Amino acid sequence: MEPITKQKLLIVEDDPGLQRQLKWHFDGYEVLMASTREQALTLLRRHEPAVVLQDLGLPPDAEGVEEGLACLRDILRLAPHTKVIVVTGNGQRDNALRAVAQGAYDFYQKPLDVSVLDLITQRAFHMAELESALRRSLGGLPGMTGMIGSCEAMLKVGRMVERLAPTRASTLVLGESGTGKELVARALHNLSPRAGKTFIAINCAAIPENLLESELFGYEKGAFTGAHKTTPGKVESAEGGTLFLDEIGDMPAALQAKMLRFLQERVVERVGGREPIPVDVRVVCATHRDLPQMITDGLFRQDLYFRVAEMTLNLPALRDRGDDVLLIARAVLTSCASQHGRVVKGFTPEGEAALRAYAWPGNIRELQNRINSAVILCDGVMVTAEDLDLPVPAAAVVAEEDVLNLRVVRQRAERLCVERALARTEGNVTKAAELLGITRPTLYDLIEKLGLHTGTPA
Repeated sequence: MEPITKQKLLIVEDDPGLQRQLKWHFDGYEVLMASTREQALTLLRRHEPAVVLQDLGLPPDAEGVEEGLACLRDILRLAPHTKVIVVTGNGQRDNALRAVAQGAYDFYQKPLDVSVLDLITQRAFHMAELESALRRSLGGLPGMTGMIGSCEAMLKVGRMVERLAPTRASTLVLGESGTGKELVARALHNLSPRAGKTFIAINCAAIPENLLESELFGYEKGAFTGAHKTTPGKVESAEGGTLFLDEIGDMPAALQAKMLRFLQERVVERVGGREPIPVDVRVVCATHRDLPQMITDGLFRQDLYFRVAEMTLNLPALRDRGDDVLLIARAVLTSCASQHGRVVKGFTPEGEAALRAYAWPGNIRELQNRINSAVILCDGVMVTAEDLDLPVPAAAVVAEEDVLNLRVVRQRAERLCVERALARTEGNVTKAAELLGITRPTLYDLIEKLGLHTGTPA
């Protein structure tokens, strides 16, 4: 029988007596003990514990909290998913709330009641496990690196990719700009027998018409002014692999005939050349245009359309993917926070409501840009609709159903108002209370009543 692996618990505490007491009490965990910020970060990098129990009073500022808060920020910067439970002295509730406002999972005040601390710690480990399982489940559709989705339309795309990838069929990927067409093309390549060969992408709309032919098919030395040496094109360079032609609907009419010949005969002729060159390439095309309408208008060759669209994949717009927008937004938020070194934990309820309600004309690309900007500019640890520069829908204030219970509506409105005030004052309770026109004790009571245990500094 294999030995049971204990969960790792990092305890950051400089009092030797408390160290011994806690290590003895938490014998059901693999306890890692640190006395300073530097030791804590070393153990964090080496062991990656899911939960950290940290005293805010650390040397050289054992009587204050600034070193402890700095340690908290460093832990969350290095490992944003870590659940940090801060422990403070009696009467230091404000400091505990400051810590939670900066990203701590929870707090506990001395003197220690080990039964309560047990409960908080167990809950933290349970939450860490749930979030870890969720991140694994959001690893994306099979083989489609970077694509996240759980709606039926995207699951259908995933199944289609799995079936098409091993074949040689030319595939046309349709969808609005920003829906992830190139990611689908790469998935078709990565799941195919050609995965070890080259994947080459070329955007037909981004290259001037007079250069596109030589870019695709190459040119012989002396074919035109500046052609100082024979140069293979993108098609030849993709030999044995996959050629992705993005925005093929923008391909000039004169070049469509040459592309048709290549797809029919699998040979290319360089500009200025006479000799056909055989090429073994799998072709995947994409466009946001209505190709059948373009055929009717005489802008796209019907015979080329039938060649590139042996199989067709339709990507849904982000606005049609339901709660996928939140799954993608959370994954993007985690990535951006790590990239910029910011401690940003998630979205406020009004932020999530705004994400759901917005139409996303730019699809995933627009979502990525808005979240990236919000992570850089947001003041707190939660991203608001204001940070995203999105309107707050009415449904964020009251429930989606028609709630007529005044107590429920009032509580929801109070929660939204308090969250906005705390976000606008960078988590400062005193300033938030002034903004709300109430006393600081009243605001503390509201925070507790509404279950806003994320608290704020004084």
